[in-house]
Amino acid sequence: QLQLVESGGGSVQAGGSLKLSCEASGYFLSTICVAWFRQAPGKEREGIAAIYNLGRDAFYADSVKARSTISQDNTKNMLYLQMNDLKPEDTAVYYCAADFSGMCMTSIRHRGVMSENDYDYWGQGNQVTVSS
Repeated sequence: QLQLVESGGGSVQAGGSLKLSCEASGYFLSTICVAWFRQAPGKEREGIAAIYNLGRDAFYADSVKARSTISQDNTKNMLYLQMNDLKPEDTAVYYCAADFSGMCMTSIRHRGVMSENDYDYWGQGNQVTVSS
């Protein structure tokens, strides 16, 4: 059983930076696809960054590309998301998620999208609020 716990959220002013962390217990992050999703009020959950292929490849949604970096530390079973130049539209609950089956790679490589249906395990979510 895999458990994911996010931390690092909070309130920040527009233009600022934030680093989200996700600690995994019960499995090794290096063997599965791990990702960050977010859900803003009244909107669908959006996949924004994923790391896969034993950490060698990463995918970013256009909404955060060039402003964000996803990374993992396999020695600590940690996943991170560094976000810079934050905007009010980045306000959302941020979730880390893990896919054991590898379906995420099919979605990313063949469809160019992240699908929440591909992910088996989810963290509890962490609020990020960006004020203008």
